[in-house]
Amino acid sequence: MMNAEMMEIIEKERAYVATSTPEGVPNVVPIGFIKPLDEKTVIIADSYMVKSRANLESNPKIAFVVQDAARYPYQFKGSVKIFTEGKYFDEVVSWVKDTNPLAPSPKAAIVITIEEIYSVKVGDAGKKLA
Repeated sequence: MMNAEMMEIIEKERAYVATSTPEGVPNVVPIGFIKPLDEKTVIIADSYMVKSRANLESNPKIAFVVQDAARYPYQFKGSVKIFTEGKYFDEVVSWVKDTNPLAPSPKAAIVITIEEIYSVKVGDAGKKLA
């Protein structure tokens, strides 16, 4: 589903993640700790999420773009599972500590199954890519 370029930019760029309440009230936040696990799965370290986490607990749908959407014009959509223990949680705790020992320890691992990818490129915006 995701190609090599998409996976590389997700790991290198800050992402802007959108969630919503079941009633449709949106929330968008910047995320620094985000990376692909494979061509269909992305993981986020949840160290600060409050509204986004509450939204995902009641509505597991998520969308995100990378910071430099002009150069990397992709929108990713999917569904999440939240882990507060186990393999995925241990992975994000180690990842954050290895990257920045002063960063707060994550509260959860947010695992995204990518379901759709769209272009946000001028002229192609809204075109489904995968």
